[in-house]
Amino acid sequence: MTNLTQNLTDSVKKLGVTLAYGEKVELGKSTILPVALVSYGYGGGESAEEGQENSSGGGGGGMAVPVGAYVDDEFGTSFRPNIITLLVVSIPLVWTVGHALPRLIKALKK
Repeated sequence: MTNLTQNLTDSVKKLGVTLAYGEKVELGKSTILPVALVSYGYGGGESAEEGQENSSGGGGGGMAVPVGAYVDDEFGTSFRPNIITLLVVSIPLVWTVGHALPRLIKALKK
């Protein structure tokens, strides 16, 4: 089990925004540094029953969501959000508010 845990730990160190979107980019006098929300998870297990060989297994997965970029240019450093990502992330919030608001108003009228 120690080897499996150590291998997963070593793999996690290599993950991040750089892996997902690359290094910073120099364009003329501007520098662009990508920003992402990176999430990952792993699981593993091992069994050793009497009279049988040891068996182990595991799995993992991850995702990266492009949040935006820091841009350093002649006007200074600023964060430029990824508008498409913000719209996609806001859809569940808008749906929930739209679904709950009529019920809340109905409950308050009683």
